[in-house]
Amino acid sequence: MHCHTSEGSIDSHIPIKQYCQLLKDQGFDGMLVTDHDSYRGYQYWYEHRAHMPKHFTVLRGIEYDTRDAGHFLVIMPDHVHLKLLSVRGLRVEMLIRIVHHYGGVLGVAHPYGMRSSSAMFFGKIQRHPDLMKHVDFVEGLNTCELASANIKAQELAKKYGLPCTGGSDAHRSKYVGTAWTEFDRPIRCNNDLITCIKEGGIVGFGGREREFKARHQARYILPTTVGFIAFNKTLSLLFKPYRKNTVSKIDVNKDKIR
Repeated sequence: MHCHTSEGSIDSHIPIKQYCQLLKDQGFDGMLVTDHDSYRGYQYWYEHRAHMPKHFTVLRGIEYDTRDAGHFLVIMPDHVHLKLLSVRGLRVEMLIRIVHHYGGVLGVAHPYGMRSSSAMFFGKIQRHPDLMKHVDFVEGLNTCELASANIKAQELAKKYGLPCTGGSDAHRSKYVGTAWTEFDRPIRCNNDLITCIKEGGIVGFGGREREFKARHQARYILPTTVGFIAFNKTLSLLFKPYRKNTVSKIDVNKDKIR
């Protein structure tokens, strides 16, 4: 439920064909491709699916960088293809409106993880906690994060009555398959997954956190946090004209978040 491929994420080192085979060999039934602000990994799989591992489900998701609330895992229906979701920088309220307007679901990724990309360290969620009532699930276990951060994520989900998913967030092959999410029915397409999440069909999740080493501490220091936020906001500003023009064509006024 949180997978990064080399075809879609510049920081991933795992080709999607290898990713599929590694998971299948470990007994997984499928994966949700969630590249950073990109559908390129899934698109590569789709265009080459005849040569990909058989009897293994690959679903289309995205890890979206909001301007003001960190990362969200977004799953849209099979027939919905919004280029807007490949352009980082939407405010979280607008992301929620658009996703729900088109019948999709979204979840908070690693809510207590790295400060530069995790929702609960951004002022928006802190000032407007009711935004959590408009989220569909929480990533309750992310193997990149500390056990204490995952415990807080699960407590957050419990507070708002939201289901949890498990995600490896793997960018290297040795971490593939270190987290899992179990459903109460077969999942063969995005529509199946969306319906299942909405109907409370997640029956289990889990995984194991990675060994935390000294070099991982760099992710939490102030220069790293400030640098990443500055990078994200700079790109957001560059894409602002495109986002503004595209959003203006989408009628989501009736879906306002209060």
